[in-house]
Amino acid sequence: MVQTRKIIFLRELITADLLGQPCAPVTRVAAIAVFRNPLAGRRRDDLSELFEIGAELGQTLAQDAVAQLAKAPVSYGKAAIVGVNGDMEHGGAVIHPRLGAPMRGAAGGGAAVIPSNVKIGGPGTSIDLPLGHKDNPWSFDHFDTITLCVPDGPGPDEIAMVLAYADGGRPIPRCGSGPVQP
Repeated sequence: MVQTRKIIFLRELITADLLGQPCAPVTRVAAIAVFRNPLAGRRRDDLSELFEIGAELGQTLAQDAVAQLAKAPVSYGKAAIVGVNGDMEHGGAVIHPRLGAPMRGAAGGGAAVIPSNVKIGGPGTSIDLPLGHKDNPWSFDHFDTITLCVPDGPGPDEIAMVLAYADGGRPIPRCGSGPVQP
């Protein structure tokens, strides 16, 4: 059973780009769970306990995040910051094997790989969570990033797991004319 210390939701409504040019509204929602890392300070090859935590937290957080969007989700991403007594593999174990299914379920499907990022850090460490289109990995207009941090986490024996969704692409994208394949 996961020992969650806190859950944070960040909801952004973007109505203009950084230069003030109005755009079609885009809502982005990130959910962050800070929890005790049961493997902190220990070397273990079996990481399945962390797989289960990702699935358990993902089920609730994904549904709650999608419910805060203005429209249906079109892009998503996931990340983890592992406290300094943990291992990069602990973050990967939380976000990779079992988190994808609840994220796709909450998004109404998703054929593309969910973009991700993992790092080691202490309280206040920021992470750049990549977003990508849920069905088309070549939709350049949906390549985006949300930078997040938890001021008091993760502690040395904690993990901050993050998942995010958006109901649109970047404001006023100009890098291409839509989906492109190599």
